[in-house]
Amino acid sequence: MQRRALIAGVSAFLAVLVSGSVLVSLLNRADADNGTASPSPSTSGTPSSPQPEPGPRVDAYLAWVPDGLPPGYGAAVASLPTVGKIAVIASDTIWMTSSSDADGNLVDEPPSPYMIPIDAAVIDPRPYARFLPPETRAIVGNLEDGQGILGQTSARLRHLGPGGVIRFLSGASVTVIGVLPDELVGAAEVVVNRATGASIGVTQNRYLLFELSAGLQPSDAQLEKRLRAVLPPGLPYPVVRVRAPGETTYPRAGDDTLPQALIKRRFGEWAGTPQPGEVGLLEIDPAWIQDHIVTVTIPVLGRVSCNRRFLPQLRGAMKEVVTLGLESTIHSFDGCFVARFDLSSPSGSISLNAWGAAVDVNADTNRFGSPPVQDPALVALMQRWGLVWGGDLIVPDGMHFEYLDRPTRP
Repeated sequence: MQRRALIAGVSAFLAVLVSGSVLVSLLNRADADNGTASPSPSTSGTPSSPQPEPGPRVDAYLAWVPDGLPPGYGAAVASLPTVGKIAVIASDTIWMTSSSDADGNLVDEPPSPYMIPIDAAVIDPRPYARFLPPETRAIVGNLEDGQGILGQTSARLRHLGPGGVIRFLSGASVTVIGVLPDELVGAAEVVVNRATGASIGVTQNRYLLFELSAGLQPSDAQLEKRLRAVLPPGLPYPVVRVRAPGETTYPRAGDDTLPQALIKRRFGEWAGTPQPGEVGLLEIDPAWIQDHIVTVTIPVLGRVSCNRRFLPQLRGAMKEVVTLGLESTIHSFDGCFVARFDLSSPSGSISLNAWGAAVDVNADTNRFGSPPVQDPALVALMQRWGLVWGGDLIVPDGMHFEYLDRPTRP
């Protein structure tokens, strides 16, 4: 079985090399960009390069709830007459202490007390495998205790393939048995089963994959209403986000922002540690900060400290703010590089501010969770420059703009 799993892993890895997806293409373009020139969004015309062919996908509906699924929510959704097969997935940020390749050679070992944050997903193998393309179901469905599958980008970051070993803060380790396209694992950095998830410290269910009962085709809005109806009372954010098959590239919680593996690929991977006694804050290796974070003066915002690969984009956006006479739409600058977790999930995902790839403005009038009041012209401009606006997220964070893509064309 071990030999078959390894062979399947190699085959999956080779399949990855020829598969395409929108964000994989973006990453390839990002790697070629050295971040030294200010890009300019076009106001007319067609894209300068052809759109890539669609990659493999998870054939399922996605549903997720802010800050994790409440206890028993998966069973409640499974009992709905609208819902057929279902898989419940846990995920969290965990801390990698070291890794070795298949020959036992050390690959990564950050200096203490620093560790590498890893976006880990935990599945029930066979229910999850049912939603995957047939050629990938065996390696996922037979995932055993102590084994893990890497996403494509994670494998590139880790320089690991089948036989590699990843060690975590909990003392547990995971042996890699294969690599799958990011699209099939929600762009998670490592995927393990429930028993292994418990050993590495991932137990919070975050999202659902499901199919509809035969003959039913409700809209996303109708599904959201039905899934919202079975939420327990008392949640701080009683909302559900639903996506139909193919509506999102990487089915996962928080699918409207860039997955952590792709953030690392674009802006660099750091080692750090949660600050003791400071919930939601991080300490990042000063060597990484020195290499990646720079402080400069840019129009409108003044002195900013951001990732050197984010600055050209932010500078270009602020120059356009001036050109269009929108300076008055920004009355305060509230940070770019801030080492912290996401405000909506202080124990889960890490904010793009921790990479210096997000900017916060007008915080006094756009508090987290409150209705946002940013000027629509400013929002539209920032979106043209490839930034996601926090005011559009399931729990609004109106002060927040973060990297999603290179500047776009209308």
